[in-house]
Amino acid sequence: MSGIIGYVGAKNAIKVLTTSLEALEYRGYDSAGIAYLTCNRIEIIKTSGKLQNLKNKINYSINTNIGIGHTRWATHGKVNDLNAHPHKVGKFTIVHNGIIENYEALKKILTKEKYKFKSETDSEIIAGLLDKLYSEKSDILKVLKQIKKLLAGSYALAILCDDIPGTIYAIRKDSPLIIGTSDNDNFVASDVPAILKYTKKYILLESNEIAEINQKITIYDDTLTPVNKEVLTFDGNIEDAEKNGFDHFMLKEIYEEPKVLKQTMAPFLKFGLESLINEMPDFTKYHKIQIIGSGSAYNAGLTGKYLIEKYSNMPVNVDMASEFIDKKTLLDKNTLVILISQSGETADTMAALRKAKEITNTLAISNVLSSSLAREADNFIYTKAGPEIAVTTTKAYLAQITVLSLIALNIAYKQKLLTEKKVYEIIKDLEKLPKLTKQMIKTNYQDIAHYLVNYPNCFYIGKGIDYTLCKEGALKLREIAYLNSSCYPAGEFKYGTMALIEEGTPVIAIITDKKIANKTIKNIEEIKTKGAYIILIVADNIKIPKNITDKIIKIPATSDFIQTIIAVIPLQLISYETAKLLDRDIDKPKNLAKTVTT
Repeated sequence: MSGIIGYVGAKNAIKVLTTSLEALEYRGYDSAGIAYLTCNRIEIIKTSGKLQNLKNKINYSINTNIGIGHTRWATHGKVNDLNAHPHKVGKFTIVHNGIIENYEALKKILTKEKYKFKSETDSEIIAGLLDKLYSEKSDILKVLKQIKKLLAGSYALAILCDDIPGTIYAIRKDSPLIIGTSDNDNFVASDVPAILKYTKKYILLESNEIAEINQKITIYDDTLTPVNKEVLTFDGNIEDAEKNGFDHFMLKEIYEEPKVLKQTMAPFLKFGLESLINEMPDFTKYHKIQIIGSGSAYNAGLTGKYLIEKYSNMPVNVDMASEFIDKKTLLDKNTLVILISQSGETADTMAALRKAKEITNTLAISNVLSSSLAREADNFIYTKAGPEIAVTTTKAYLAQITVLSLIALNIAYKQKLLTEKKVYEIIKDLEKLPKLTKQMIKTNYQDIAHYLVNYPNCFYIGKGIDYTLCKEGALKLREIAYLNSSCYPAGEFKYGTMALIEEGTPVIAIITDKKIANKTIKNIEEIKTKGAYIILIVADNIKIPKNITDKIIKIPATSDFIQTIIAVIPLQLISYETAKLLDRDIDKPKNLAKTVTT
C-alpha cells in the first residue's frame, strides 16, 4: 500500500507533486520519489526515508508541468533508494500501488529478453513488461489493455511514456485511483486528500478502465471505447486534511469527534424513530449477522456483536477479514454480512466482501463514500467522519461503533424488544453524546501517561462489552507508543497471565456495565494483591471499594448504547499522551500504514 500522485497542468509540477505527497504520506513513508519531464527527458529523484528526505534533494526552480510521484510502504524489497519509486525501464516510467503475484514468472521472461532490473520490487517488472509490449505494438492503449490480462494481483498505476511526453496514463485493479480535474489542471491520485489543495472535483476510475490524462481527460473501457464518467464533488475541504494548529493529526481527529458524532447520527435521528427505521436496511428479514473487519474495524464489530445480541434475538458472529477469506464459509441467504472499513479499500475486507456476495446480501460501513467497498456492497452506511490522516484510527472507529449501536437499537425496536418510549429515551441520550464526548476529551490523562512510560508491559481487562473496548485500547497503545499491551477478559486473567504481574505493573480496567461490575471488581482486587498498579475507567454510577485502584477515571453513566462510545475517549488519549512522552512519530508509526490494500 502506497500513495500515488500524477499531475498535468499550468502549475509547476514539482511543487504540486511534493505538496500532494505530503497529503498522502499516511499511506506509506518508507521512501518517496518523483519523475517529471524536463528538456524532453524524464528525470527521476527518489530516496528512502520520509518525504522530507526527498524534498531536500529537489530543485524547485526547474520548469515542468507534468510528473508522477509516489510515497512507499514496502512490500517487495528492502527500504532503500533503489527500491523506491518511480521505476523506469526503457521508455516507461511508473509508480505502483499493490502487489503483482506473478512478478517472478514475468521477471524470468523479461530477463531472457535481455531486460536488466535494478530493484528487488515487483513494480519495476511492470515497467519492463510495458516496454516489451510497446516495442511490439507501438500502440499504448492496446498495450495497457494487454498488460491487464498479464498482471495477476492488485495494482494502481500512473505511467509516463517517453514517446508521449504530455500525457499520463493510469490503470487499476483492486487498488484505488481517482482522476482529479479543474480548469487548468488534471490529476491522478490514490486518494482525494492528495488533490484537495487544488480541486474538489474528481472521477472514479473503475477496475479495467484506462485513463489518458493531458489537457483533457479521456476514460476508455476494456474495448478501448471512450466512456462518459460522472464528475463528483468531494464533500469535505482542505482544512479536514490539515493539522490546523494541533501538534498531531491524531489529536486533531480526537477533538473532531463530537462533530463527527453529530454528522454520523444525523441521518438516523433527524426525525426520531422514523429516521432510525427508514434510513437503515430491514434487518428483520435475516436470521443472523456476520460482521467482518480488520484491526480497529474488527474491534468495532465485537462491540456491535455485544449490543445486537444483548438487545435482540439475533445471533452475531465476528471474523477478522484475513481469517474469513481462508476458512470454510458457513453463510446462507438468511445471513446479513456487515463489512467495516475506514477506507473502504482494505484488501482483506474487499476479498471477504466478494466471497460473501456469492452467497448472500452485504452491508458496508465505511468512511469513504466513493470507496470500492461502498460501491460493491448491496447496501452502504456512510460514517461521515471526514478525512482521517493519522495512521491509527480514532474518529472513524468512534463513528463505526456509533453506527453499530444505532443498528442494535433499530433491530431491538423492530423485534419489539424495546418499547417506543424506551427508544425515544435512548435517542434523547444519543443527542447528548457530543457534549459528553467533549467533556471526556478535556479530561487530563498526562499523569497516567507519565506512569505507563516507565513500564514495558501494560494489561487491559474488562468483561462483556468492556472487554471489546479493552482490545481497542491495547491496540492503540501498541500502534503508537510501541508498548507491549495485551487485553484479557477480566475473569480469564488468573488463568496464566497473572504470572506476568510484578510490583507496579500497570493494569487498565474498564467497568461500564453496572450489572456485572462486582465480578470485575473482584478480579481487580485479586490482581491488585499481586502488586499491580490499577488504572480504572468506570461509569460514575458504579460504586468502587476504596484501595483497589491507584488511578480512577469516571465517565458519565448513561445507556449501554452510549456508554461504550464515551469510554473510548480515555483509551485514545492515554495512548496519545504516552506516545507523545516517548517521542514516537504518532501520526506515522513505524511499520504501519493507513490503508492496507495489499
